[in-house]
Amino acid sequence: MPDLPRHPFDPLDGDRLREECGVFGVIGPPDAASFVALGLHALQHRGQEAGGIITHEARTGFHAAHRFGLVRDNFTKASLIDSLPGSLGIGHVRYSTAGSKGGTQIRDVQPFFGEFTMGGAAIAHNGNITNANALRRELIERGSIFQSNSDSECIIHLMARSIQRTIPERMKDALRRVEGAFSIVAMTRTKLIGVRDALGVRPLVLGRLGDVWVLSSETCALDIIGAELVREVEPGEMVVIENGEVQSHRPFEARRPRFCIFEHVYFSRPDSILGGRSVYETRRAIGVELAKEAPVEADLVCAVPDSGTPAAIGFSQASGIPFAMGIIRNQYMGRTFIEPTEQIRNMGVRLKLNVNRALIRGKRVVLVDDSVVRGTTSLKIKEMILDAGAAEVHFRIASPPTAWPCFYGVDTPDRDKLLAANMTADEMRVHLGVDSIRFISLDGLYRAVGEAQGRDASEPQYCDACFSGDYPVRPTDMISAGRIRLREDA
Repeated sequence: MPDLPRHPFDPLDGDRLREECGVFGVIGPPDAASFVALGLHALQHRGQEAGGIITHEARTGFHAAHRFGLVRDNFTKASLIDSLPGSLGIGHVRYSTAGSKGGTQIRDVQPFFGEFTMGGAAIAHNGNITNANALRRELIERGSIFQSNSDSECIIHLMARSIQRTIPERMKDALRRVEGAFSIVAMTRTKLIGVRDALGVRPLVLGRLGDVWVLSSETCALDIIGAELVREVEPGEMVVIENGEVQSHRPFEARRPRFCIFEHVYFSRPDSILGGRSVYETRRAIGVELAKEAPVEADLVCAVPDSGTPAAIGFSQASGIPFAMGIIRNQYMGRTFIEPTEQIRNMGVRLKLNVNRALIRGKRVVLVDDSVVRGTTSLKIKEMILDAGAAEVHFRIASPPTAWPCFYGVDTPDRDKLLAANMTADEMRVHLGVDSIRFISLDGLYRAVGEAQGRDASEPQYCDACFSGDYPVRPTDMISAGRIRLREDA
């Protein structure tokens, strides 16, 4: 019987930016699938819709499993892991952005596999290909038959049409045609391959555990298997690992990196390391900077859990206002609440978050959150805080206003659905019905992530398009479809 999609219900989903996916690969251990499953479990925050693992064993060849739902519900079963033998494997967890038309099908779940004249290869992709529609039309006109709606499948078809003699060379050929953001783990019968686009928008790290080599979206997945961080795969670099050796290639023209700054703000786990910096410490520093830029007289600082917690701690430390757990998160709700009734849906945010009434009553409360997207969740949380008897509610947001959609692997609403694209900060204050709302400045965010002079407007150090509208890679498909007008086109 085929796997059927679950019907996830998360009351915060419609008002949260979501990372598209996480990737993990390992070469060397006799039970690669177990390592990959552990790695994907650590990366579950990057994608909770579906996951897949492909392994290779010398005698029996490639083996694959793709499932809807959480890693813990699927890939912890001994029978499934036993069906994935071999010492080489890659895996993927996903949310859907590109290729989500009509809902996700099992055929859309990565990793993808292709059989070439020199052998098979599997590929898992984190990011988004901004010219995928144009590539897809071209490939179909030339006879390619697509099996999925995913933009990532374009890479397999481009590899199939390359005349290069090895799979790594074919991958280089294919990726030179691709625009957008990509961090990729791939495998052949004997090689583990990792690639980042020339701007290094999405993360990818290299780790080691004795003779075992690992590629992962984040360092927290290295920790779970006891591997040490060797280094980040550099922007524009391809690493090929075989027989215990790592070879580095530079298939793309060198460009100034533009790593996604929102990885620091929200996407990455707080126990990961990005660019040599602790994500937790960076988020705490954001809170410190926010307290300097937007002081307020209040009695309590409370985080909107869990993503706002480090910034709230920093805000409290810098302002001297006590930090308190004014909002409690229900850790057991998860995303697998099957077929909720309309009455349950109407409970909304209260299913996941609850106010600590005894603490909040009569207090002037600063609520620290990572971002405001549509504003619907902020509105509901404000209502909960006021219902609990708060005297005042002040929002402090640990990122600048999100006024532009992302096209590089983040599930973002169209611009007309983004609150900050349609309202000033004061209009947002009135709309949300709060006493004040302030966002960290873009320069302040840059200072918090380690750029002492702030943002270099002529050559920004990060991709911050969701805040600035400055897209480092032109979103070709979205422009062609009329879904976005860039600032220079307006």
